[in-house]
Amino acid sequence: MAVAAVAALTLAACGGGGEKKESKSSGEGGSGSSSAAFSVTVEHKYGSTTIDKEPKRVVTLGLSDQDAVLALGVKPVGAVDWFKEQPYGKWPWTKDKWGSAKPQIVGERDEYNIEKIAALKPDLVIAQYSGMKKEQYDTLSKFTKVVAQPKGLPDYGASWQVMTRQIGKSLGKDAETEKLIAGIDARFKAARDKNPQFAQKTLAVADSFEAGKYSAFTKTDPKSIFFSELGFKLKPEIDTLAKPGWNVAELSAEKLNVLDVDRVVWVTSSTDANNRIKAEPLYKNLKVHQEKRDLFVPYQDPDIGAAFSFNTVLSIPYAIDEIEPLLTAIK
Repeated sequence: MAVAAVAALTLAACGGGGEKKESKSSGEGGSGSSSAAFSVTVEHKYGSTTIDKEPKRVVTLGLSDQDAVLALGVKPVGAVDWFKEQPYGKWPWTKDKWGSAKPQIVGERDEYNIEKIAALKPDLVIAQYSGMKKEQYDTLSKFTKVVAQPKGLPDYGASWQVMTRQIGKSLGKDAETEKLIAGIDARFKAARDKNPQFAQKTLAVADSFEAGKYSAFTKTDPKSIFFSELGFKLKPEIDTLAKPGWNVAELSAEKLNVLDVDRVVWVTSSTDANNRIKAEPLYKNLKVHQEKRDLFVPYQDPDIGAAFSFNTVLSIPYAIDEIEPLLTAIK
C-alpha cells in the first residue's frame, strides 16, 4: 500500500476516523451547505468521525455513493468502479451532474488503491455502499477523514435513505438531504397510488451469470428494496436461503421453485443469458414462466437494471420511469 507515499501525503486532518466531539446541527446556516453547518460527527461501523469544515475534495468508495454526493452538489474527485464502466458520463441519471468533470478511478469494488486516493489529497472519504475492512479504514484515516458504512447494519445492507442521510450529514447538507429523500418518497408513493395492484403481488428479483447457477436477492438488496417501495411483497423464503450476512441467495436449478411467485424480474447481462434461463427445464415448469409473468431486464443498454441496482436518489426516478410500463404490461 506504499506506506511511504501515504505518510508523505498525511494531511492536517490526521486521525479523523477516531475523533469524538459534540456535533452541531448540520441544518444550521440556511441550506446547510455553509461552514456554519460544521463541525459534525458521523457515527459509522468503525466508530465516529468528526468533520470540522465543509469538505471540498471528496472521494467515494461505495459502489453507488457518488450519486448522493452529486445530488447534493459536490463532484467527487475519486470514485470506484462497479460495472467496469467509467462512473461518469455513462449513466443517464448522472450525466448532467458530472458535466465535463472526470473523477479518478481509485479501485474496483472493495479493492482500493491507497496511493491513488492519497495522491488526490481528499479532505473526506465516504464509503457507504461498501465492504470496507477495518484495516482499510485505519490506513485511510491516517491522512484523511473517513465515514465508513452505516453502524449496526450488514455491509451492502443499508437502505438508500440511511446512506443518503449519512452522506448528507458528512457534507453538512442535512436540510437539502431531507428534501431529496422526500422527493423520492413522493415518486414511490405516486407509483403505488397509480398501481394499487402491485400491493397484491409477490415479486422476486433474480439473475444468472453462468449455466446452472442462479441468484435471488434478499430484502436487504437495493434491487429488492426498490420493488418493495413500489408496493410489491417480497418472498421471505429467499432470505432464509441466503448465507448469513449475504443479500443474495445462491440457487441451483432444483431450487428455482422459490421463484414461482406473481412476478419475477430477471436482471441479466445479455440475450444469451435470457435464452439460457428460459431453456432451463426446471424453470420452464414454473407457472410464472408458463403464464408469462416473468420479466427480463438488462443491466445496461438500456440501463434499467443498473438504475434499480444503484437505487439512489438520482437513479430511482429513472428506474421508476423505465420499469413501471414494463410491469404494468404483464397481465
